[in-house]
Amino acid sequence: MSFPLSVLDLVPLPQGVSAGNAIRNSLELARLADRLGYRRVWYAEHHNMATIASTTPEIMIALAGEATTKIRVGSGGIMLPNHSSLKVAESFKMLEALHPNRVDLGIGRAPGTDPVTAIALRGSRQAVVEDNFPTQMADLLHLNEGALPGNVSAIPAGVPLPNIFLLGSSDYSAHMSAALGLGFGFAAHFSDFPPEGPMLAYRREFMGDKPHAILTVSAITADTDEEAERLLSSVLVSFARLRTGQKPMLLPPEEALVYPFNLREQSVVDAIRDRQIVGTPEKVKATIEELAHRTKADEVMVTTMIHSHAARMRSYELLAGAFGLAGAQQRELAGAL
Repeated sequence: MSFPLSVLDLVPLPQGVSAGNAIRNSLELARLADRLGYRRVWYAEHHNMATIASTTPEIMIALAGEATTKIRVGSGGIMLPNHSSLKVAESFKMLEALHPNRVDLGIGRAPGTDPVTAIALRGSRQAVVEDNFPTQMADLLHLNEGALPGNVSAIPAGVPLPNIFLLGSSDYSAHMSAALGLGFGFAAHFSDFPPEGPMLAYRREFMGDKPHAILTVSAITADTDEEAERLLSSVLVSFARLRTGQKPMLLPPEEALVYPFNLREQSVVDAIRDRQIVGTPEKVKATIEELAHRTKADEVMVTTMIHSHAARMRSYELLAGAFGLAGAQQRELAGAL
């Protein structure tokens, strides 16, 4: 089974690593993914999360676009209710002008944060509870070539919006993206919703020429199952603390392995463990292929949120080798000479 592989980067901020170094690490990963033959690298929008430095995808897209040559760069995603449609259209038209035919605009409707921070982002509690997302999407699409009332246009004029994908963790975005004829991305890496329903509904209901469904998964690839499980320990602690209302921490495995989970935290770990794809390259590849087959995914996007930058780079390199990405094969040949 053949499908493109891509990268979702939250720009991890592990314990003991500065924000500047976290950003530089992510740019190094983008360059590696470009060389290995990954299709895209997308950056998330999260706010007030101590383990994630990616608050402003537009900045990471601009930097990654300059640091790479072929890979597509985009947002995974821009949380549209946190912004005006005009601002998003102008930002991504500028990015498209900088990196023609290489930019993707992934759009989400969640706040990307906790309720209190969402109020700070949107200016009022009312703005948080209102659902203006359909109107915002209509405005955004209209700004591609037209103008809003009052002759308000997105500048730079003459530059189209990039490819647009609607992202989600339930079936809401699947139905909307199908109706609008847009790409769709399902967040299987954190959703409690089984991916088959939204992914298949999108394809079944698609109104357009060519559907494109991306399945995003959380995966850790290492030389041995034991090493992959060791790296996973950092992820489990971070998720357990986040889901129980505590400050998340991306600890080194040595500390994460001895972390004293309380009952609430352990219940979170038990619930999310099966969503983590962990193991040797062959094992991870087989699991991803099975998921892609079940969901009829056109593409699989992988996020790897671990403490060690070197181990994260290695994970993506091993995965590229397992799937036979062109860049990985070239590196293997060069190493054999």
